[in-house]
Amino acid sequence: MALCAALAFPAAPSRAAQAPHRVVSMNVCTDQLAMLLAGEGQLYSVSYLASDPSSSVLAGEAGRYVVNHGLAEEVFLMSPDLVIAGTYTTRTTVALLRRLGFRVEEFAPASSFADIREHITRMGELLGRQQKAAELIARMDAELAALRAEPASGKTVALYYANSYTSGAGTLVDETAKVAGLVNIADTLGMQGTSQLPLEMLVLENPDLIVTSQGEYAKPALAEQGYVHPAFRALIAGGKAIDVPAKYTVCGAPFTLEAARIMHDAAASIGKKR
Repeated sequence: MALCAALAFPAAPSRAAQAPHRVVSMNVCTDQLAMLLAGEGQLYSVSYLASDPSSSVLAGEAGRYVVNHGLAEEVFLMSPDLVIAGTYTTRTTVALLRRLGFRVEEFAPASSFADIREHITRMGELLGRQQKAAELIARMDAELAALRAEPASGKTVALYYANSYTSGAGTLVDETAKVAGLVNIADTLGMQGTSQLPLEMLVLENPDLIVTSQGEYAKPALAEQGYVHPAFRALIAGGKAIDVPAKYTVCGAPFTLEAARIMHDAAASIGKKR
């Protein structure tokens, strides 16, 4: 009923020529980019996932904003002059809001640090915060250059996540591993994108380091059954498994570098032990 009533009222005209004053973000990744760049009072609402510590690095800051669940009715009533969304989420809401005359800008998932740079630049332009965006990129590039300047260990790594998924060429996690100076076994196995890595293959490859995301679930889950398998437990008995919280790589942002640092330091630690 609320949506039907909403159709009777014209939406406010978009303000493409000036910085928006009331921004609503409906995606956890755009939530965080907007939180990093928005001016005081400019960002009005973020998605409910922004306050989930397993998905959002900035969960502690999300409480400053009104929560939305990606529903057209609730966003309409917020009267935003800019709505930000992901290209793979809230599709019906995005289509309806555009029909109602709202300005909606979409961001695809980042698959590289070049994408992160582009997304920060674009978000800065949308919010009229170009200077802040430039500063954020400069700091990220400096930290990225410092990591890449470190001698590459050349150690092999397996990215082994819930349900035995791994990330190969063309993914942000794969590039993060490369920045850390590691060789992703998914690449050597010819895997691209996100795909499953059978436990048998993982054992046969016997990588120097195994990146997991154990503990992402509040309670025991079948998705993590691979982590308790005797073969996996034997494989990591030497202390080669490290936990890299998925929140650092689910969304591409400057904090993605934290995942690279964790991997880099773990590889250096293994070298010392040997």
